Amino acid sequence: MYKIFLNYWKAITNIIIKSVTGITKAHQLYLSDQEVTGEQASRINQICLDLKAGKPIQYILGETIFYECRIKLNGSTLIPRPETEELVDLVIRENSGYNGNIIDFGTGSGCIAIAVASKLPGSVLTGTDISDDALMIAHENARINNVGITWLKNDILTPDTGGLEKAGIIISNPPYVRNSEKEMMNKNVVDFEPHSALFVKDSDPLVYYRGILNKAVKVLDPKGRVYFEINEMLGETMSLLLESYDYRDIKIVTDINGKERIIKGIKYAV
Repeated sequence: MYKIFLNYWKAITNIIIKSVTGITKAHQLYLSDQEVTGEQASRINQICLDLKAGKPIQYILGETIFYECRIKLNGSTLIPRPETEELVDLVIRENSGYNGNIIDFGTGSGCIAIAVASKLPGSVLTGTDISDDALMIAHENARINNVGITWLKNDILTPDTGGLEKAGIIISNPPYVRNSEKEMMNKNVVDFEPHSALFVKDSDPLVYYRGILNKAVKVLDPKGRVYFEINEMLGETMSLLLESYDYRDIKIVTDINGKERIIKGIKYAV
């Protein structure tokens, strides 16, 4: 356990040094006698204070790496998780060579849409979000990663589909953590990440999935595919929801930790 803890802080230290000084881990040994400036020392001190307060390193530095893409973050956007990388990887593996439209509902930082666009260059991506701040940073992230994506302000919980083109694939990682599950989450998540992008009422935990599926009635092509990241405790309930909207070939996919984290299905063609 001590070794894991030590390796974690070594990794954090390397990230801080690279962020503040620009010196990568590979070059730190060769430049071990290089002194930091007063400004750099002040920045490092502030980072340490923020870490002590529990602020996630991704928010402190204002960015992270997601599926080989550099993603800027702010307080309006979630920190992308490895589980979401698994969602992206599944979409990319199952749709190699796809050249149609893809919609990412609730795009946040844009990480899903950007990663998919970078690996499926023939596809046309649209990312939607209700937050102007999130859409602004998603636009910046697309520019950084040199991908063209249409960003659209849209509320998942309304029937409005204005501006959305017909698509063959819908992807989403909407809010799915029930309010009653807050106490099981790390304090740094609850204290710093946007609750509107995380939590749902216990009385209706699938509200966002239902909203997306209602929109999909209008915008998803016959035999189109949906891919959702889900609450590990609600796989069976999600499967029943997809069945109620006439989806077929429904499959729940477990993540690297063996948890039911992704569900996919194909829209029934009438």
